[in-house]
Amino acid sequence: MAPETDPPFRRIAADLRRRIATGELAPGARVPSNRRLAQDWGVALATATKALTVLRSEGLVEARPRVGTVVAPAPTTVTPPQPPSPEGELSRERLIAAALEIADAEGLAALSMRAVAARLGVAPMTAYRYVTSKDELVLLAADAAFGEAGYPADPPAGWRPRLELGARTLWSLFRRHPWLAELGPVTRPLLLPNLLTHAEWALTALDGHGLPAATVLDIHVLFYSYIEGLAANLEREARAQAATGLTGDQWTDTRFASFDTRAAAARFPVFTRLTAELGESYDLDLDTLFESGLSTLLDGLAPRIEGAAADR
Repeated sequence: MAPETDPPFRRIAADLRRRIATGELAPGARVPSNRRLAQDWGVALATATKALTVLRSEGLVEARPRVGTVVAPAPTTVTPPQPPSPEGELSRERLIAAALEIADAEGLAALSMRAVAARLGVAPMTAYRYVTSKDELVLLAADAAFGEAGYPADPPAGWRPRLELGARTLWSLFRRHPWLAELGPVTRPLLLPNLLTHAEWALTALDGHGLPAATVLDIHVLFYSYIEGLAANLEREARAQAATGLTGDQWTDTRFASFDTRAAAARFPVFTRLTAELGESYDLDLDTLFESGLSTLLDGLAPRIEGAAADR
């Protein structure tokens, strides 16, 4: 145990270190989140985050996307904590990388200037020399995430294959960074360079078919909203699983176990019949639903796009 005179973050780290060493927290087990630690120890969020940063630098814990911080596999020896990085080594790129790690592992709500500074081992005010605010940092991280995938120099022939490629590329990025779907409404578009690259790809596919400019933009908003709207459920499911400890299937099973089908049959006959017919064979898989919905959306757009081209 750390002496009571030690700073709070060191006492928290020492307690977690002890729990890992005794096997109370086994390899792969989730470590209490920084928010939980802050509540349990009565400290600031930044203090709890700094304690986890210490353990991460020792190799005892690691961040896993959409899971959180877990005990690292087979810890053997405890290495001394690494000193904070010299201020001269800090850069905007390192801040963005740390922000991506936090948002991917814990969600957008956990991302703050203090959390990023604690992860990098620097004073919070130091980070403000490179980024003016949390809002700017979020946008920089989002732009970096949208820039992780691009498009071929020679696009596929036809508007539909091009939109399919654009949709699947965006879906892969939302899958990798689910918090991107929480950035803001489409009524307030983000003019991020790397996000505009995806928009340009889709708009070019829609351009040149005789559609009015407003129609082209409306279709693009519809196209993007479909992908983003479905992707929003990735982040919601991750939060729900973290809060309940249940997967989506497990949660559904607990609800249907207490569902009175006889009482529901009179009020909701179609729902009751369909669920009875499917039994346990229906699997609500977002990737499958994405592909099915994309095909349906493009089928619906085809007459409008191809009809406008024929009327030119």
